[in-house]
Amino acid sequence: MVITSSAGVQESNYDKESQIKAFDDTRAGVKGLIDNGITKIPKIFVHDKRSDVSSDSDQSAAVPLIDLEGIDEDRSQRAKVVEGVREACAEWGFFQVVNHGIPVSVLEEMISGVARFHEQDSEVKKEWYSRDYTRKVLYNSNFDLYQAPAANWRDTLSCAMAPRQPNPRDLPHVCRDIMIDYSNKVMVLAQRLFELLSEALGLDPNYLKDIHCAEGLFFLGHYYPACPEPDLTFGTSSHSDSSFLTVLLQDQIGGLQVLHENQWVDVNPIPGALVINLGDMLQLISNDRFISVQHRVLAKTVGPRISVACFIRQHLPPENASRLYGPIKELLSEESPAIYRETTVKDLVTHYYAKGLDGISALEHFKL
Repeated sequence: MVITSSAGVQESNYDKESQIKAFDDTRAGVKGLIDNGITKIPKIFVHDKRSDVSSDSDQSAAVPLIDLEGIDEDRSQRAKVVEGVREACAEWGFFQVVNHGIPVSVLEEMISGVARFHEQDSEVKKEWYSRDYTRKVLYNSNFDLYQAPAANWRDTLSCAMAPRQPNPRDLPHVCRDIMIDYSNKVMVLAQRLFELLSEALGLDPNYLKDIHCAEGLFFLGHYYPACPEPDLTFGTSSHSDSSFLTVLLQDQIGGLQVLHENQWVDVNPIPGALVINLGDMLQLISNDRFISVQHRVLAKTVGPRISVACFIRQHLPPENASRLYGPIKELLSEESPAIYRETTVKDLVTHYYAKGLDGISALEHFKL
């Protein structure tokens, strides 16, 4: 079946479901479209009113930058960083970190590893293509391809890397070693970040670790090919994350934007930095003290853009279903009653996947 381009399509002749299935059945993703030389994007990628949505950003605002240097040795420096984290989490839901302990060489090799996976022979890559989300390792284009109003211009390699790391033989050989090394280092960083977040909430430094917020890591290696019609689609449409915390590594191409005070703000790449954003699970347990905000990735004529998102949350049984999370009791009072009901990570993620990236927070479903 031919995948219809955006140009000259009659609505009466457009069968969205068959077009989606035709694209999915290629198992070649967005990169396969580019490899085939398309100059117009298929209609399934065209977002309604995308041309009315400005890609401009507020140049007067900047995502907070936090330097972790010395926080374990200098008490006054740690106090300053905790206050900076508190302000960033309450007002932005996003910040960037430098001196985080992961060498630049590891960051660069991780970007290269994701590129190697997505740019290998398509027949080899097809072996990993699946929509069975019980699999530990899989690759596809758009986890919500069949639910979302329109598809996004990206392909993704995903894998649950913690709490039980997969057998190395089960990982793609072209990026196996760096996936393991990078994920292990991100887990160490996550432990430090959850200590800072706990302190920023006025809790014991180990509080969030003790309730297993830092237990899991779900790895997403995104590949955004250059797009011939970037004004008609998105790399990733507006959404918030389902995690407690997301650690994002991005290359230098840019395109990530965060919604702050009803204005889109560029999250400009900083060499050696990592982007940290709070997810829905942390907003829920902090009872809105900290926020999980909408963000998006613009499609671009240049590419590929490569990023690695590590969702710090449980992803597979039994951990994702065995623990109930609700607003932390120490943060509640008569003046600040619970906003959300208790839920498991599994239930929140199931709802998140079912609704897709529709620009509406998954947390609405869990409000009391």
